[in-house]
Amino acid sequence: MVVYAGQGEVKRTMALLWRVPKDKVSPGPKQALTVDEIVDAAISLADAEGMHAVSMRTVGKLLGRSGMALYTYVPSKSELVDLMYDRALGELPSEYDLSEGWRSAVVAWADDYWAFLLRHPWVLQVSTARPVLGPNEFASIDTLVRLLDGIGLPALKQRRSVGTLANFVRGAAQMIAETRQAPGATGVSDDDWWYARSAALQEIVPDLDERFPSVARVEAEGATPAEQCDETPYLEREARETFKAGLVVILDGIEAAITKEAATAADSPGTT
Repeated sequence: MVVYAGQGEVKRTMALLWRVPKDKVSPGPKQALTVDEIVDAAISLADAEGMHAVSMRTVGKLLGRSGMALYTYVPSKSELVDLMYDRALGELPSEYDLSEGWRSAVVAWADDYWAFLLRHPWVLQVSTARPVLGPNEFASIDTLVRLLDGIGLPALKQRRSVGTLANFVRGAAQMIAETRQAPGATGVSDDDWWYARSAALQEIVPDLDERFPSVARVEAEGATPAEQCDETPYLEREARETFKAGLVVILDGIEAAITKEAATAADSPGTT
């Protein structure tokens, strides 16, 4: 299930996201609920049951109101999705310790973003193709941009690095979120699914290793040592380790880009 942000009425959505006072949008009597109460209820529902469970009716029921009563505050589910997404992002830290360098700070940011996405897996269903453009979304981007300020990257490469990091963490977290959701959605545990598929594959394609020797070699040589295994489900553990390894590769790439920029600047005419 993919939900696209920015589907509501433009000015009303922006006013709600940026909390323009009600009397500047549509004057009226004092209300019994607040937008924040409605959004918080919707987030708690999405956390517990997934985005598919969120509707004006179900959120209203959670608040002891009818779904129709919520339309006074939030015009539709389209605006509600934007508000949920942006409010949830407000949980993310905005400051990181740079005393040990930008790289250590970015690792801390990545860990925090990863944990946030797994606390709120429904966030992964909100497509980033069309941003919400709310204050917390801007703040979350600004945080990462500041961590890469002054490290020697020109603005365009800094921007691309921010996008790469954000997309990488989101994609890695999505693997774990979907792994956790799969048994409930399909009625089949991971162990049962893999056992059945592996047995069938071995029977139907007995020469699999000969046909795909590179895959077979990497699987055999790159298996996680038994002493490093714990009680975490296999797929989740592998996803976590892949996340950590991939983050190192990206940060190494950023460091290489910084070195290249410095070398280019040193070789430029007029450099002293």
